[in-house]
Order: sequence, then structure tokens, then C-alpha cells
Amino acid sequence: MSNLTANLITIDGPAASGKSSVSRELARKLGWKWVSTGAFYRGLAYVAMKEGVAPTDTAQLVRLAHSGVWSVRLDEDQTRVFYKKDDVTVEILSEENGTRASKVSQIPEVRQALLENQRDCAVGVTGLVAEGRDCGTVVFPQALLKIYLTASQEERAARRAREHGLNVQETQNSQQKRDQQDSSRAAAPLQIPDDARVVDSGGMGLAEVVEKVYSWATQAMAQSVKSF
Repeated sequence: MSNLTANLITIDGPAASGKSSVSRELARKLGWKWVSTGAFYRGLAYVAMKEGVAPTDTAQLVRLAHSGVWSVRLDEDQTRVFYKKDDVTVEILSEENGTRASKVSQIPEVRQALLENQRDCAVGVTGLVAEGRDCGTVVFPQALLKIYLTASQEERAARRAREHGLNVQETQNSQQKRDQQDSSRAAAPLQIPDDARVVDSGGMGLAEVVEKVYSWATQAMAQSVKSF
């Protein structure tokens, strides 16, 4: 990982904790690139479905992970996924595909196959804010600042339901199942990085959370410059 930029901030946490919104806005304030590493798993799950590959077929999933049939692009507003040159970003964000992605992400060989591409996002950029479920523990363990963003099950389910026009109770049931899968998987389970700052976003507005994390980021960068 020696070629990676030193300016790395990771934001991990469970589904609908606000990771994407906070990390995107933080990157804008810093003038850095932004990536949602979960897009790689959602993208692979979607492509596997389209290609007729079962979410348990390790060998074929690894093959697809390295296939040129799909790609990921970092845009300011979204981490975009393309399948056969078509933008399928909206499609991969569905709850159904999220369930497929959770299954795919439990396979250690798949996670390893996607890891290099995720880390490549930090090569040749001024700085990178990366959000996901194992950014601070596995993808970028050397990050300058690590954040773990969370909120109650009820609040997270209400947020996701509002965003996608879903039933709150059904969303919460699906979310609980995915949280269990993500936290108990053998490979890179969802957990709080040892040196992370934890933010419970319950009752907080987006601007308030972003400002808190931004203040920590500027402090961390200042300390990094002094130590250098």
C-alpha cells in the first residue's frame, strides 16, 4: 500500500447510518475524492445476477470481479457502476440487490478479489474519503482519521424507508438481517476500528455531523504535518 496517498479518511458503519451523505459532503469540503466501497459489492452482485452466476459460486464471482464487463467510476455525487457500458448505479442500490451484495460480501475470496480495486481509488489523488463497512479495519487501516458512524435500528430504518419509499417495518426487518450477516461474517466483519472516533448520528442533522467530522479531519491533518 506504499503508493497510496497519506490523506485518507474512512467512515464505516451499518446500513443507513448516514455514511454516504456524510462522507460525500466531507469530501466536498476537503476538495478530495470520495468512494463508497460498498458499490463494488453491490456492483458485483448485480453483474452476477445479470450473468446468471449464483451468489454462492465463489470461482465465478472471483472471475467476474476481474472481468471487464463492468467498471466503477468515482464521481462527486455518486460512486457509479457500469455494466456493459450502461450506468446501473440506481439498480444496484435496491434493497433486493443489497441482500444479494451482503451474501456475496461474505465470501473471503471475493473480498480479496475486490480489495486491490478499492485501494486503487486512493492512488494518484490529493486525498480520499472512503466509506463502507471495513474501510478503517481492512481496506485502509493506515488512514489518517477513522470514523464509525451509527444510529439506532429504528432511526436507520426510517431513513432508508424515506429515501426509497419503502415500508418502515419491512425495511427494519431486512436491515436487522443484513446487520447480523455483516457483523458475523468470517471475512472482514463490520466492527468499530480500534482507533476510530464513534459518532451516534441519532437526532443530529447532516450539517452537524459533517461539521464535527470536518473539525476532527483538520485537526488530524494539522497533527500529521507537525509530526512530519
